[in-house]
Amino acid sequence: MRWIGDDAAVVRSRPFAVTSIDSIAEGVHFELSTHSPADVGWKALAQALSDLAAMGAGPGEVYVSLTLPGWFDREAVLELVGGMDQLAAASEMTLAGGDLIAASALVVTVSVTGWAEGEDRLVGRDGARPDQLVGVTGTLGASAAGLLLLRGAGAGTLQEEVLVRRHRRPEPRLAAGRALAAAGASAMIDLSDGLATDAGHVARLSATELRLELAELPIAAGVAEVAQAAGMEASALAATGGDDYELLVTFANERRDAAEEAAARAGAPLTWVGETRAGSGVALLDPGGAVRTGLSGFDHL
Repeated sequence: MRWIGDDAAVVRSRPFAVTSIDSIAEGVHFELSTHSPADVGWKALAQALSDLAAMGAGPGEVYVSLTLPGWFDREAVLELVGGMDQLAAASEMTLAGGDLIAASALVVTVSVTGWAEGEDRLVGRDGARPDQLVGVTGTLGASAAGLLLLRGAGAGTLQEEVLVRRHRRPEPRLAAGRALAAAGASAMIDLSDGLATDAGHVARLSATELRLELAELPIAAGVAEVAQAAGMEASALAATGGDDYELLVTFANERRDAAEEAAARAGAPLTWVGETRAGSGVALLDPGGAVRTGLSGFDHL
């Protein structure tokens, strides 16, 4: 393989390449007043890798483009790339090349390629069918609570350090994505923009309604305290907060045990939060069964 130092990278291909590209910009996705350059590099790569996790792809290569303002010096650039390289190594990804340009704002663009031996080992957003289970990995709301803490809400909570780290340095569920795909997941998506929004993408592409129980959401420790300080309900913060990078997945009922076992082996416990029905859209249900309205996650536009 040829990589950094040549004009282009050369890699040995496998049957199916899975590629995603993401950008994060200062003032939109992060603030340098609350994120170190290493945090920015880590977060930019985590966002892109989470897309590979949602497809069930294996590790591969990372390509980076940095748009750098004049005040962002050489030391800061090396720190940013160091944070990215740290996550790449932990994820068995190869940082294979990139580009630098000068501009007025700091923007980090990351393209990742993962690999799969067969198309049947990959999962999209369009495979959910009525009468299936809907689950999520891990816990929700931690990153949104961490952002609120950085903005001054709920300071002093016992979980402050953990929640802030979940916001600054999220960990994509690559192993869980592969395990759930192998266990027979019918649809999968990463929760980057918030459960309420991302579930809608699965519902739309699968032409199926997702009915999700707010009371069943696995809320991260400390989120309730921060939400209360911000005047919010914990379940609402967990349903709308972005950057959790957990996985939402659908499974046929007969695959329930296989799904739970696969997620547990990958270190990402699975919580069943609802079901699919014939119809369209997402219904977020209160404990009494009423549909909660007005909850939505991040909108890129």
